[in-house]
Amino acid sequence: MLLVHAGVADGRMWDRQIEDLSRDHRVIAPDLRGFGETPLEVAEKYSDAGDLLDLLDELRLDNVAVVGASYGANVVLQAASRAPERFSRLVLIAPPVFTVERTPDLKAFGAEEDRLLEAGDVDGATEANVRTWLGPEADDEARELLRVMQKRAFEIQLAAGDDVENEDYEVRPELLTMPVKLFTGAHDLQFFRDSAAYLVEALPSVEHVELAWAGHLPTLERPADGIELVRTALTADA
Repeated sequence: MLLVHAGVADGRMWDRQIEDLSRDHRVIAPDLRGFGETPLEVAEKYSDAGDLLDLLDELRLDNVAVVGASYGANVVLQAASRAPERFSRLVLIAPPVFTVERTPDLKAFGAEEDRLLEAGDVDGATEANVRTWLGPEADDEARELLRVMQKRAFEIQLAAGDDVENEDYEVRPELLTMPVKLFTGAHDLQFFRDSAAYLVEALPSVEHVELAWAGHLPTLERPADGIELVRTALTADA
């Protein structure tokens, strides 16, 4: 089982799920480049989705179930579009679809984050991310963990500057015939609900669940419910 973290986090976001799932599954939760313990080299050209496929090659895994959150869910869609035979099931939590029009709330967040970073206020930008990406059910522990993970990502990525290039693979929903479980949160930004609506129409075999209590990162906001959410999604019919 492969767990792919959000773009405001790293592999630590899955710690509670890993503790539970490792009892009866082999669980892999890598840090993408520029996050957590994975460096980002200056003047580097790479692909996050390609890295996932290379990881499966390295571990000799031919067919895996995968859970992706936010940006990580988009990376999963890219990798599965390139090699659908490598994935038995997809669980997507608030996946962005970059061909969907950005909504005013997402544009406002992006402008505020850019303003703070351009002013050198990394702490302020970090707090803006914590406020935006965690819903009302998140406790102080979840907020502190996200704060630590996002600040670490800023440290790595700002040091690398603009001299890196991440290649996106085309997302081709029509090729993704494996069961897909798609989760969104009622307290999330409208863009992610619009992205989910697109995927519900485009994917051949998908079940969409909107969590009334959740924001953008439900497995952090309610860790115990997140364990059950992932376990159920990995076994239920789509």
